[in-house]
Amino acid sequence: MFTTIFSKFNYMLLAVIISVSIFIPPSIISEYVFFEPYLIMHIPTDRLIGFVLITGVSIMSGLVVSMNVYRIKALQNSMKKMGSGFLGLIIGASAGACSCGPVGFTVISTFGTIGGIATSFLTNYEIPLRLAALAVLGYTYYAITKAISYECKIRNQ
Repeated sequence: MFTTIFSKFNYMLLAVIISVSIFIPPSIISEYVFFEPYLIMHIPTDRLIGFVLITGVSIMSGLVVSMNVYRIKALQNSMKKMGSGFLGLIIGASAGACSCGPVGFTVISTFGTIGGIATSFLTNYEIPLRLAALAVLGYTYYAITKAISYECKIRNQ
């Protein structure tokens, strides 16, 4: 199923654009990418896991969105079942994109005590949240692959 979808240039381009657009903001916020004085990418060894998880979430998000678009175009008559794929994508991407550690002081000063508690939670559980996001995106990928192959078999018969 993967090669069928991504052998088409449009879906591959869509996956790359979505992956890059989801990768760049958390990388800037987490201070992996710098634009001053020129473009630099720096990954400290103690924060390598966070960078790998940001990369994984962005790649999986690009794949899942592209596969959802393919599913919508290929199976236009079965629009009732589409919600689960997008729900998994939204949950996974939002949980994986939270890299609030470097901007914690802004959140604390803006929202007071509640902002401090939320920032502390997101900073302490950043890696488990991204792992959960990868798990949700992985399950969504599996469900979409299974649904596309099943629905295409029914449609072709």
